[in-house]
Amino acid sequence: MDLFEDAHSLATQVASGALKAADLMDATYDQIERVNGPVNALVSLLPRSEAVQRAHAADAAGQGGPLHGLPLAVKDLVNAEGIPTSMGSPIFSHRGAMPTDDVMVARMRAAGAIVIGKSNVPQFGLGSHSVNPVHGATRNPWDLSRTAGGSSGGAAVALATGMVALADGSDMMGSLRNPAGWTNTYGLRPSWGVVPSEPLGDTFLHQLATLGPMGRSPADVEMLLRVQAGPDRRQPHWQPLGQRVAPARLGWLGDWGGAYAMEAGVLSHCEHALLLFEALGCSIEPVAPPMPAGDLWDAWTVLRSWQVATSLAPVMAGPAARAQLPVQALWEAERGLSYSAMDVHKASVLRSKWFAAAAKMFERFDAVVMPTAQMWPFDVTIDWPHEIAGRAMDSYHRWMEVVVPASLAGLPALSVPAGFGVQGLPMGLQIIGPRGNDLGLLSLGQRWHEAADWTLRRPACAS
Repeated sequence: MDLFEDAHSLATQVASGALKAADLMDATYDQIERVNGPVNALVSLLPRSEAVQRAHAADAAGQGGPLHGLPLAVKDLVNAEGIPTSMGSPIFSHRGAMPTDDVMVARMRAAGAIVIGKSNVPQFGLGSHSVNPVHGATRNPWDLSRTAGGSSGGAAVALATGMVALADGSDMMGSLRNPAGWTNTYGLRPSWGVVPSEPLGDTFLHQLATLGPMGRSPADVEMLLRVQAGPDRRQPHWQPLGQRVAPARLGWLGDWGGAYAMEAGVLSHCEHALLLFEALGCSIEPVAPPMPAGDLWDAWTVLRSWQVATSLAPVMAGPAARAQLPVQALWEAERGLSYSAMDVHKASVLRSKWFAAAAKMFERFDAVVMPTAQMWPFDVTIDWPHEIAGRAMDSYHRWMEVVVPASLAGLPALSVPAGFGVQGLPMGLQIIGPRGNDLGLLSLGQRWHEAADWTLRRPACAS
């Protein structure tokens, strides 16, 4: 049994009876026992005996949904019945197993997935570096001294090392794209509204973060997306998947006209990878930034801090819990609490202006392309990068600015592997399309996957 087979292939074998879910679960736990210690991607795992028992029950039940019998570890920011949710925070680390599934987890279970545990995250999912005081740091399987990114870092590493065939994630500021690019896997930030979150608190105003799928091929990503997607009647902003329009005219936005600092080799490496698009029959040409990067950043930082503040305000109300918050969470939440309604309105006007500018850009191009990160995976022992190419980063997330354009406008963005740099480290490209063309991006991504010789490489630690 090859645990690196496509999820679709494994699911087909289980559905036909050629592969027992129990045998797949046993092999999965063998791989976890071999690999997870060094990389620390999966946490809060079910005991092996319980996971195998659930797999035997799936075999006895017969053919189920599209994910029937597939082991799945969900991100440690979402709730799964019977498994603790720590969010990487000591504030929540002593909570017991959760009593219910979140909407997305319930959909994946209904499709036949067997939830076996959680994938590691940064504390509260803040920052693209999956390290926290509860479970420790997730390490990059291509170089264990480096980070795997985040906040879906554990999910990406579990995929890259064959511990799961599919993974869920979430993306506010590149959390599905950055770790995928740094692990030679795929992550899709769906159009905002395609995958519903929880119908809790405000469901009208906050439109930055979204849940979404990850996999080792775009076809597998689509397989999971179709399970996760669909309306929830309790939530007002639903976006259908729409028609499949494969992009052919691509624009290269690169470093946004020099606005985004790039570590040496990143831009040239990505520009070389672009040649594969031409081999696939796409046209690609440079495009001037359609809006000043500073305007996007101004809107982003206000709206993001405001959203972080609304989620952390109840935690901050307790002095004991507040003392356990990481510095970046306190900084961001306090910024958000300081804004007036007119501050938020002005930021949303800038966001609206960018959405309109992007719509005009997509009259000329079917999609635009940028790197998934501004630097190669960094030292796992540092808190976050404080400079890139000699340019100081003035916040804990400034080094991730390249992911903001898609997030701010709620656009779909697919991270595809762009190969390996001179140090043997992976890098990715994000293909960003107009809202609603998620399936078109996945179609182009699957052709990329089949044409690129680096997409099937496996890290040595996973062998």
